Amino acid sequence: MRKIFLLFLTVSSFLIAQSENQIGWIAKFGAAGGITPMIILPNYDGINSELTNIGMSKLSGPIVAWGGGGYAYVMIIDNLRLGGIGFSGYKSESTVIKNLDTETKYSIGGGALTIEYTFPFVKNMALSAGFMFGGGSLDIDVYQNEGSFNWNTIWDDIKNGNSVDYKELSIKNSYYFVLPTVNIDFPITRFLAIRGGIGYQFTFGDDWKIGNGKNLNSVPSNINANGLVFQTGILIGLFAF
Repeated sequence: MRKIFLLFLTVSSFLIAQSENQIGWIAKFGAAGGITPMIILPNYDGINSELTNIGMSKLSGPIVAWGGGGYAYVMIIDNLRLGGIGFSGYKSESTVIKNLDTETKYSIGGGALTIEYTFPFVKNMALSAGFMFGGGSLDIDVYQNEGSFNWNTIWDDIKNGNSVDYKELSIKNSYYFVLPTVNIDFPITRFLAIRGGIGYQFTFGDDWKIGNGKNLNSVPSNINANGLVFQTGILIGLFAF
């Protein structure tokens, strides 16, 4: 999949260079913003190996990350648009082990600057290639408890050092990411458009924390937020495709 994106970007660069020499293509213009949900396909293999070792359910399926974004065409550079986007979502799995409720929550979120070039030879819609550059986090929370608590006894348990059937593990990876994208914006009217696209998130950073911000070392490299991303969206603005 990564090789396919690199090939696409090489071809895109060639087409962009060629487009500057063409006659009769009208530069795109406009600005828009709206809701831009993303469907993320994480690689759960690393964390699933740990979960199955302790008898918990595996994580599976996509993460639907909700958020919003927008863009505006930069008129000093034909067909180039700049914008921003933010998103967050999670996947969870629950099971019962020895009469204890257990849950794993796997959350991904981030925010980014978006840079896209819209191909001028495509009419009546916007076909764009570009990148997101930003920062994000992967949070993994594991819970095990009896399912209900009493306000008074939880403080007594801490004070007296009593053993309770409650465990919580919270770890977090903060990272930078680059996300190459290909998007199509199809206008329903001059002021409303829908979006579809695809990309792949590459993350950089092994800064892991546990609990109240303590360093966590020796985390396996295959536990990360890399993965295929599908973009969707409903945009409101001014479209001149």
